Amino acid sequence: MDPTTDIHQKALSINLDKGQYGTIAEIGAGQETARWFFRVGGAAGTIAKAISAYDMQFSDSIYGESPRYVSRDRLSSMLDLEYQLIIERLGNKRGDESTFFSFANTVASRSFSRDVDGQGWIGVKFQSSPCSEPSQIDLHVHLQGKKSIQDQETLGILGVNLIYAALYFHQDPQYLLKSLMDDLSFELLEIDMIDFSGPAFESVDNRLMALRLVELGMTPGAMFNSEGEIVLPADVLYKKAVLIERSRFNPPTLLNMDMLDCAQEIFLDDHDLSDDELMVISEMTVHNLKDGSDIDVEDFLQRADILCALGKNVLISNMGEYYKLADYLFRCTTRPMAIALGIPTLKDIFNEHYYENLPGGILEAFGRLFKYELRLYVSPCCKNNDINDLTTTDNFEPEENLKHLYHYLVDNKFISPLNTVNRDFLCIHSHEVLEEIKNGHNNWETKVPEKVKALIKDKKLLNVNL
Repeated sequence: MDPTTDIHQKALSINLDKGQYGTIAEIGAGQETARWFFRVGGAAGTIAKAISAYDMQFSDSIYGESPRYVSRDRLSSMLDLEYQLIIERLGNKRGDESTFFSFANTVASRSFSRDVDGQGWIGVKFQSSPCSEPSQIDLHVHLQGKKSIQDQETLGILGVNLIYAALYFHQDPQYLLKSLMDDLSFELLEIDMIDFSGPAFESVDNRLMALRLVELGMTPGAMFNSEGEIVLPADVLYKKAVLIERSRFNPPTLLNMDMLDCAQEIFLDDHDLSDDELMVISEMTVHNLKDGSDIDVEDFLQRADILCALGKNVLISNMGEYYKLADYLFRCTTRPMAIALGIPTLKDIFNEHYYENLPGGILEAFGRLFKYELRLYVSPCCKNNDINDLTTTDNFEPEENLKHLYHYLVDNKFISPLNTVNRDFLCIHSHEVLEEIKNGHNNWETKVPEKVKALIKDKKLLNVNL
């Protein structure tokens, strides 16, 4: 199959391919994907059944009850049932010559009664060869069209792209990922989660696919949990308070972990929160993963392995400025939020150069950063590796014209000291630890948590020279 980016040609190619046969089920957004196959002609060669269930009772009677209709659980029940039906009804008749698929989506799009961005779940369950066990791709889309007709067109094109990619590009998941945006605009949608499973994707690491989503600009952030499972930020952060620490984590040091632990203790106390109300996240930006202009994939996965071993939830983002990170997180929750950081990062935040692209400059950036209940918990840092000579929030000095702004933020507790961090850790720097690891110096072993040390040595990570 020659690759094409034209949506008409994709739909027609599938229709004319006698080896592909499937069903299309769509909830909430009409028959936007099925419509493409009927529009180009020859749909009888591809579609065994197309169904749309708008009413909740009808949907429940077909797929079973669900607490949320626009959810991954609902998508899974749709894909499972439709795939089961096509195998039961047509497997004996044409199973030796056809590869079967079921496509489904459940989407809440912009409407007259709902003037907010649409979002939904889209997936395809398919055979990569006749009679094979099925594989599956699930994705979540955030729709950004200003009119419902834009969202409808986006959904239809994305659905065709996904079916085409699953059928013809499953052997090259990274190319598959890029092809999902054919004939689409980043202004109209984000694909903020994708999960590959089944025999066609045995060699796929979904954490790497999450990284590619961000790297390709499909979403500003993607997330996986401590088990390495891909999760949707909007789901796991829903009604949760959030504490986040940004670092290279190359490797995670005692200072990294102590800062986060101390910030968590203070944050919970400041807001009278319980542990189960809080989501703690370790964030890595694409910029911090690059070695020159490229990302070292093996290095990224090693860092991910270490953070998962420490029980951390990981966010990958392309949001260099903290106000962009805040904007993104506030889209997921309006509960209290905090960022743990050190004095060097605080200095960067007060660098007006970073806000030259904003009409309101640093004031606009801070207005977006500190809305709702976001706080910065700032750890001291030592000067010239001398733990007796510290820069703290008390003696930190921004530029002269920003001093009043800084004192306002401190006085109103938008910026709070993190003075409980172990002083012995303040002179630990991850880039120095990494050099010691690579050069075979044993000093690094006292600067990282025990789990990190054991993992690096046992699996020979980070080019360790033992």
